Amino acid sequence: MEYRELGRTGYKVSVISFGAWAIGGTWGPVEDSQSMAALHRALELGVNFFDTADVYGDGRSERLLARLRRESHQAFFVATKAGRRLPKQTPEGYSKENLYEWVGRSLKNLETETLDLLQLHCPPRDVYLSDRVFSILDEMKRQGMIRHYGISVETVEEALLGTQYPGVQSVQIIFNMFRLKPAEQFFPLAKARQVGILARVPLASGLLTGKLRPDSQFAPDDHRSFNRHGEAFDKGETFSGVEYETGLQAVEALKKITPPGMTLAQFALRWIAMFPEVTCAIPGAKNPQQAEENVWAGELPPIPSQTMEQVQAIYDRYIRAQVHPLW
Repeated sequence: MEYRELGRTGYKVSVISFGAWAIGGTWGPVEDSQSMAALHRALELGVNFFDTADVYGDGRSERLLARLRRESHQAFFVATKAGRRLPKQTPEGYSKENLYEWVGRSLKNLETETLDLLQLHCPPRDVYLSDRVFSILDEMKRQGMIRHYGISVETVEEALLGTQYPGVQSVQIIFNMFRLKPAEQFFPLAKARQVGILARVPLASGLLTGKLRPDSQFAPDDHRSFNRHGEAFDKGETFSGVEYETGLQAVEALKKITPPGMTLAQFALRWIAMFPEVTCAIPGAKNPQQAEENVWAGELPPIPSQTMEQVQAIYDRYIRAQVHPLW
């Protein structure tokens, strides 16, 4: 496993890490026993960074990570997020009172006195136009409630706005074969400012596994069923904002250039790791087998430059017009 520096935190984290959204909820049924098996297997294989949020299963995901810490003798980092408990997203909702309440709840769920990394969970754009919220986070850091903080964003513009604050150590942004804009417009600045990048939704909600079909069915509580057009939250969270049928066409093109010895999912994860500005990708896993497949992607050989160019060409042909102007 390769480990990379996360911003200026001093943390060295696994280039393939673990996104814990799926084991919390809104991805269909999942059993805690299988979730714990996936977490343990990832840890055994060298994963040392787990990303979660207070709203994933209303704290379920955080509590599972607390259990992992109790059951394991290995050290690891946990990043959580706050802000999505608001009934409606407004800048005013990110008040001192609310932030302290959310962080206090996460501390309890994670059974710890200090959060390794707290991230604002896709707040409204206007939050970045004032240092008010970031001053509160600085205060929490001085008080020992959090060690470091970062942001999770929907758009490249939000990433650019957020990294103007010196305390921001990381940016979590959707980056995958269907979302190339961050590499073009944000990565150079992140490198210059020594800001870590967490590549979220790395498999485009499962599209980039190559296992979905035109007739694939999703459970009613799976966001791929109820958020296709942004009915519940930003539509870019579901299939990276790509129309399902278009995504399937692009996947068929990607299958034709997948290097020998890789699954499409591993190809997609190894592709992300080819960008040195990225600290880690955070794919989810609901069982040990998925965790293994994800981790092994980080140990595969580099992708040839010609293949990287072919991925760019597929993006330009099928995807760019749909997503580039929006996020």
